Amino acid sequence: MPTERTRSNLTKALSNLSSLPAMPVIAQKLLALQLDTVKGETQLLTLIEQDPQISAKLISLANSPVMGVKRKICTVPDAAMLLGLNQVKSVSIGIATMSTFSKLPVSPYFSPQDLWLHSLTIAIAMHTLSAYMPREIRPRADQIYLAGLLHDIGFMAIHHLDNKASDLLHHQLRLQPKRPILEIELQILGVSHCYIGAQLARQWHLPEEIINVLGYHHAPYVDEVSMQPPMARMINLAEKILPNFGITEFCGTEIAEHEWLELGINPAHTGELINTTNELALQLAQIADVY
Repeated sequence: MPTERTRSNLTKALSNLSSLPAMPVIAQKLLALQLDTVKGETQLLTLIEQDPQISAKLISLANSPVMGVKRKICTVPDAAMLLGLNQVKSVSIGIATMSTFSKLPVSPYFSPQDLWLHSLTIAIAMHTLSAYMPREIRPRADQIYLAGLLHDIGFMAIHHLDNKASDLLHHQLRLQPKRPILEIELQILGVSHCYIGAQLARQWHLPEEIINVLGYHHAPYVDEVSMQPPMARMINLAEKILPNFGITEFCGTEIAEHEWLELGINPAHTGELINTTNELALQLAQIADVY
């Protein structure tokens, strides 16, 4: 079980966040791109096509069953036509950012690929939720995808900072799959992946709404996010619909009526919404090896 030494080592590492990788150059360029001009759109596609990993994952996503496309998507422009330029930009930033940690120590307990599957599935689940929300409070699709893909990047940062502490955490998460994750994290690490993820996002100068999502997606009703787009609440709800999907991260399964109403979702539609979300998750799990 955890020792004070585990907490002490991680605390020291956190005091020097500059030891974390810088945001990838391509992610910085994508984040700065304005897509309201032909030049910006052209630059987006060019940047993506120059990166084989982003191109391959985008095309794989476009060809996945969740997109419902009958024809084969073979090029980045075709994928952009299907997904939309703003969504392509957000997904590409997510892919580039996650790849920052591609050289993490191998672990028997923590898999970046499983985390990618979880993050992509939560992003798509959020998009499904948004279709049932009133237009006036519905976040933009590009915000949804970026928030969903990056919400758990704190796990990557923990593994980079102290892979032994990370292994201990994920081992205990597997041993206690029905215990709330924040309880386990605070007991073992003295800090949560939410806090570390938000600190990293702040260091990378990500948008404030994304920083808040990373910091509060397990505590989505605090004052800090009350005036923000409701993405932290959407993630919290999606993770209750899909408990422990991809990674072991228990957030509970009971959903109160007010959680639906806070998002403007009619409780009468929740059964249909939950079934749709689970079907999409199963489709993604079947093709997880391409991600």
